[in-house]
Amino acid sequence: MKRAPSLKMTSRGSDMLKLNNIEVRYSKVILVLKGISLEVPQGAIVAMLGGNGAGKTTTLKAISGLLRTEEGEVTDGSIEFNEELIHKHGPEDIARKGIIQVMEGGHVLEHLTVEENLRAGAAVIRSRSTIKGDLEMVYDYFPKLKDLRKATSGYISGGERQMLGIGRALMAHPKLILLDEPSLGLAPLLVATIFEIIKKINQKENTSVLLVEQNARVALSVAEYGYVIENGRVVLDGPADTLRENEDIKEFYLGLSAVGERKSYRDVKHYKRRKRWL
Repeated sequence: MKRAPSLKMTSRGSDMLKLNNIEVRYSKVILVLKGISLEVPQGAIVAMLGGNGAGKTTTLKAISGLLRTEEGEVTDGSIEFNEELIHKHGPEDIARKGIIQVMEGGHVLEHLTVEENLRAGAAVIRSRSTIKGDLEMVYDYFPKLKDLRKATSGYISGGERQMLGIGRALMAHPKLILLDEPSLGLAPLLVATIFEIIKKINQKENTSVLLVEQNARVALSVAEYGYVIENGRVVLDGPADTLRENEDIKEFYLGLSAVGERKSYRDVKHYKRRKRWL
């Protein structure tokens, strides 16, 4: 079986998550992922880039076990977390192992208050004695949430929902956070703020992050390694600083030609697949 390429991150720990050539089908018929292999080392931020329909969100749901709620399943390959096969486990069990997914848009429980949403994030923890301290930790990262703690979550803004989604994930003491499009629909200044906080969480809590993002510029500014997904396959991967200088990434995802001109995606006739870095 094909293995994911090794990430040469000497400052990080061993690989905690490995996807080994996985295929995913919906309703036992529709093939969405066609042999995805990737790794997330302990304590690293890894970005997964690609356009709409590339298979990024499906990859996250395969890891978190949420495929089962949508008649999807891993039909080939394997997913390992800390050397344990998890692709046949349910989402509750995977969450208890320390993998927490933050859905696109934050996905809050709208009828609950902000603080009730945060407390709900601690439901997977067997010991609830740390909840008060965990709330203060979240409020330290997101002071705005402390101001809104009694507000009904259905009435807060999109940026505040994104903060709440990440904060709720932190309440579960995650080893790995799966972040799905945290910049979607947000103003540039708020995007910069959220990504600064993501980097700070990674460094202070030693929490690994697998980041799905269409905004390649901001994703590669915080990630150490990146994968480009196209039509359910990894077509390019490498260290973030190398990907930032790759002409295809500049042209297709950053909208810049070789001479630095801004280009729209519709001007790019095809995506030239270049040699991968192993």
